[in-house]
Amino acid sequence: MSSQKQKIFFCYLRTGGGHLAPARSVAQYLAREHGETIESVLVDGLVNAKKIAKYIIEDGYRFLQASAKWYYEFLYATNKFRPIGYFNVAMANYFIKPYIKKRIQEEQPIKIVIFHFFLIMPVYQVLKELGLNIPVVTVVTDPYTAHPLWFQRKQQQFILFSKRLKDHCLKRGINEKNLTVFPFIIDEKFSSSLSTEQVSTVRSRFSFDPNKKLILIIGGGDGIPHGKMILQNLLSSSLGVQIAIVCGKNKQLYDDAMTLKKEFPELIVFGFVDFVYDLLNASDIVVTKCGASTIMEILMMKKIPIIIDYLWEQELGNMEFVRDNQLGIFERDIAKLPAIIKGLISDEQQYKKFQNNIEQMKLRNGTTEVGEFLLTV
Repeated sequence: MSSQKQKIFFCYLRTGGGHLAPARSVAQYLAREHGETIESVLVDGLVNAKKIAKYIIEDGYRFLQASAKWYYEFLYATNKFRPIGYFNVAMANYFIKPYIKKRIQEEQPIKIVIFHFFLIMPVYQVLKELGLNIPVVTVVTDPYTAHPLWFQRKQQQFILFSKRLKDHCLKRGINEKNLTVFPFIIDEKFSSSLSTEQVSTVRSRFSFDPNKKLILIIGGGDGIPHGKMILQNLLSSSLGVQIAIVCGKNKQLYDDAMTLKKEFPELIVFGFVDFVYDLLNASDIVVTKCGASTIMEILMMKKIPIIIDYLWEQELGNMEFVRDNQLGIFERDIAKLPAIIKGLISDEQQYKKFQNNIEQMKLRNGTTEVGEFLLTV
């Protein structure tokens, strides 16, 4: 039976979690709902690449975001200059293309779904060289402000996550028939919240104080910028809340947090976790940066985000979506965080206002809709 299954490739790079997470979510949906006829295949474009390429593209991305944000933003801006952007695309293509070609030749997928702009050139070049007419769909994982390199080939099928980005594409001369807008893709478990009883169980499991509001500090797989400073400001302010931080793979932040825990034993410290869903359900307010997946997960759980940072220009639209729709608060000045949190926990009306605004957005998970759409392209 399995030999009769038709394969769909979901191609991604591990530059942050925002590319793999939606790819995995849709792949899992199709495997569950259409597994008798469809085989979902996750393809990491750099899996067999030289170490230097993986270091520059994957590790370099994480290092710059965590330690040299200004330089990351500089590179983001200079890559909007076409000669520079296309040079870097060509360099990435050199390292990625051989593996992509090998996989396509061996497995003959019926469809290819791209989740990173560095994969567009190698996929299309391979198909041309092999003389294959396989449908390709590019999922633009940045929902509001997307880099021009996503649109290096205007004549392809795009999946977008906002009308704002669709309007931008139309202005760039992309044909409307190539643009389809869906709700943002997140893990399907975020489609619904835990019950009150389940939340109580989660709080007990992690030793959260049931009589205090929970402030969760989380920024993604690599932790949150200025995490130590955030903790110092909140812990020294006597807010009367429970504070938990997820440090991700950021060992320095984890060590700093554990040092602070000696002085403030009520602090709960996590490293890299696979239970973000549980933590968000248990929280009341979430201090975060502005990655699209994290923001959407917070809002789907109807929690109040306080955004302390974002990457220009990649995450600018995410911040503006939250701020302009009054779904949460944007504040770069970390020294102001204690007063903001105190205001939210002491003013029930203000807290409910934000929650009502989130509910009125009627946000939903796009995994099912995107999965079904892909079967029709």
